[in-house]
Amino acid sequence: MMKKLAIGLSGSLALLAVSLAAQQGQTFTGEIMDSQCAMMGSHEKMVQKERIGTEDKKQCTLACIKMSGKFVLYNAANKTVYQLDDQKKPEPFAGSKVTITGTFNTIHVTDIKPGA
Repeated sequence: MMKKLAIGLSGSLALLAVSLAAQQGQTFTGEIMDSQCAMMGSHEKMVQKERIGTEDKKQCTLACIKMSGKFVLYNAANKTVYQLDDQKKPEPFAGSKVTITGTFNTIHVTDIKPGA
């Protein structure tokens, strides 16, 4: 009985430690970009397509945000786009390379089946 209790307690403590580590956050690096340009991997196509009139990353990002874009973090090294839940904090960093600390919760879907 004591052995089962000790095993259960140690398992619970391990899960708690993992949970707390996840809540403390991770760091992510990349450029604060608008969602449209991030999906294309650069500002180049949007500047040409929309004739924004500038190749400045900050001006392009802010112009695209005004056209219903969302601020995202774009990591060019691995071509990953991270959605940002706060759309006010990134604005001063538009077009800049940054490091963000936060939590990242997503499901990597390998299969979906209808519910029972």
